Amino acid sequence: MPHFSQALKTTSKAVVRNDTQASDKNVTRTEASAQTNLTAARFYIVAAVLSLCGLIDATYLTIEHLMGRSVRCTVSGGCNEVLQSAYAKIGSIPTASLGALAYFTAFSLATLIIFGYTRARTPLVILTTLMLITSLGLLFVQAFVLHAFCEFCLLSAIITVLLSTVVLTAQRKKL
Repeated sequence: MPHFSQALKTTSKAVVRNDTQASDKNVTRTEASAQTNLTAARFYIVAAVLSLCGLIDATYLTIEHLMGRSVRCTVSGGCNEVLQSAYAKIGSIPTASLGALAYFTAFSLATLIIFGYTRARTPLVILTTLMLITSLGLLFVQAFVLHAFCEFCLLSAIITVLLSTVVLTAQRKKL
């Protein structure tokens, strides 16, 4: 019988050791997962902040347009030419209000992702890609059609480029 109890003790130690190793691997996986989630959250927090900045800019332009007030540019001096052009509205809707809606939607999607709703990633990628294409198109209009630049529109374009870069980088890294 002494051999049986010795074998049982040896087997018990091996099982405990394997359980400890498996537990250590699970802890390591959990830590890696937590680190990935933290990195992803940082990307989407930056996206949310950029979206808020864009929302403020687009809301300001929308309000000024609806109030009929001219916007002062301090550097380029072309704000009125751009904001009073035919490209400043689609029908009776100010183009800036569509930008405000897009930025608000981007902010909402980024916030959902931060709180773990990963299904919002694809719509955010699609939205920011469309925003980027639109911004580039409007930059083309300012440069080659109107030959005037609006500082607030340029700010929006810069924000959109940064937002798209952050979102597409997070998507590429599978965050």
